Amino acid sequence: MAAHGFRAGVDHRWGLTSSLVEYDRVLRVSPELREAPGRDRFLLSKGHGPMAYYAVLAAKGFFPEEWLSGFGAYESPLGHHPDRVLVPGVEIGSGSLGHGLPLGVGTALGLRAQGRDEARVWVLIGDAELDEGSNHEAIAYAGAAGLGALHAVVVDNASATHGWRGGIASRFEAAGWSATTVDGHDHEALHEAFTAPHPGRPHAVVARVTPKNA
Repeated sequence: MAAHGFRAGVDHRWGLTSSLVEYDRVLRVSPELREAPGRDRFLLSKGHGPMAYYAVLAAKGFFPEEWLSGFGAYESPLGHHPDRVLVPGVEIGSGSLGHGLPLGVGTALGLRAQGRDEARVWVLIGDAELDEGSNHEAIAYAGAAGLGALHAVVVDNASATHGWRGGIASRFEAAGWSATTVDGHDHEALHEAFTAPHPGRPHAVVARVTPKNA
């Protein structure tokens, strides 16, 4: 499966690592439950690297693995950005960076309004996306609103333009989030961070991985 994630130089293996842990051990979603109102939602914000995401969805049975070999072809549903209309299991169509977390906030608010307390929302973002102002608004609002169903997984490969004094987790903590930083290569550390209790607060997991230009 992982080999498909590196086809044609598309190397987003750390997104694959965190997605695998979530789909294997954390998310309450499956092909049978993908339309269930109370399912967990996984939103890929860094949509420019979808091949690893597609590989996970195929391995979990959302669509045939044979689709993977056609990635990026004109007639393939698996485009260079995921399309929720074309790809089973995809929750959002992602384009410009910085949209996933605001969409996650809206999704968590909608679930709260419907009284669906069991459903959780997970957003996978890249550290460079935190250069976008839309994310800072989302972080500030989610903390103030106490959106405990919302989770952000930040893949930190040191590609942000300016970085954060005190580390990325401190940015979330300042806005009222629960936040932790772990080794993004370590499945057990990721699972422990993903399942840590955070009553009444949104939760951020910063997964440090090999720097982009290393």
